[in-house]
Amino acid sequence: MKKQIIFSAALLALTACGNKQTDRNYVVTAELSDSDNGQYAYIIDYDTSDKIDSVVVENGRVVFNGKIDKPVLARLIVNGARRGSFILEADSITVGGPEVKGGELNGRLNQYYGELDAIVEEFRALPDSLQEAQMGDFEKRSEELNEKYLAANGDNPVGYYVFLQQAYEMDADQLEAALKANPELGKSVRIQKLRDALIKRAETSEGKMFKDFDVVYNDTTYRLSDYVGKGKYTLVDFWASWCGPCIRETATIKDIYNEYGPKGLDVLGVAVWDEPENTLEAIKVHELPWKQIINAQTVPTDIYGISGIPCIILFGPDGTIVSRNKQGDELREAVARAMAK
Repeated sequence: MKKQIIFSAALLALTACGNKQTDRNYVVTAELSDSDNGQYAYIIDYDTSDKIDSVVVENGRVVFNGKIDKPVLARLIVNGARRGSFILEADSITVGGPEVKGGELNGRLNQYYGELDAIVEEFRALPDSLQEAQMGDFEKRSEELNEKYLAANGDNPVGYYVFLQQAYEMDADQLEAALKANPELGKSVRIQKLRDALIKRAETSEGKMFKDFDVVYNDTTYRLSDYVGKGKYTLVDFWASWCGPCIRETATIKDIYNEYGPKGLDVLGVAVWDEPENTLEAIKVHELPWKQIINAQTVPTDIYGISGIPCIILFGPDGTIVSRNKQGDELREAVARAMAK
């Protein structure tokens, strides 16, 4: 339950206000910073990744004006970096800071988060000695909340978003069962990709052999097999410059690199879903000393069924996957066990 509700609560913080518009026009204002001036900002369809609107940043802000046929879950992108998500609907909407304001559906999503946060806070207030014993009850309450909002919003982006929070915690069989109950959501591009990702994830789970991929950057082709399966344990970090959890996990990877690098461990970063210039800047700012494959985009994430980053995989000397999706102390322990051999 912890993983699901913390992820759910952290992704968006949306609040409702503004006046309802009836002509299907939207006005989206995003408060950015002067350092963004001159850059293009885009509204992207969260499901399809199609560009809906674009404008140049001026005076640290952007204002989008347009017309939309139906509401969609959207994402704000500035200079290739993700700056938040919201529901694009016919209303005046403000993006920036801790809240997104405006729109009936954004208001419903805000209500969902309010109820979910109340469950989370109640759970966190329990003494540690009681949390494990009462975990099942809180999981059930969280699931019931999701079911309530999905039933009431199955035909709009609120239901789609709530379903996604459940879907990313499911295995392939669970996802298929859930889609039988909500067949309309099976038409979602993202859900279809998740179906495929679950298959690919099973094919690249612990104990399986690595799958190679090619990435072209600056007219040079880089392959995973240039680094993996060469007789050494290799820790591969799939990451992006805009991903806060990715950057935070680099502290763990640095510790591992400093301790086990001299003992024969190789470390490789693979930058996905990112602009090369932003990747290079993050490598410099965060002082990442290991080798990197730049501009991989969706090539490795499609092959390995990666739907969230950071995804860190430890490969054995022959290329067998030894550990996958571990972070923090669990990752340290996995590397320690492998290197002890």
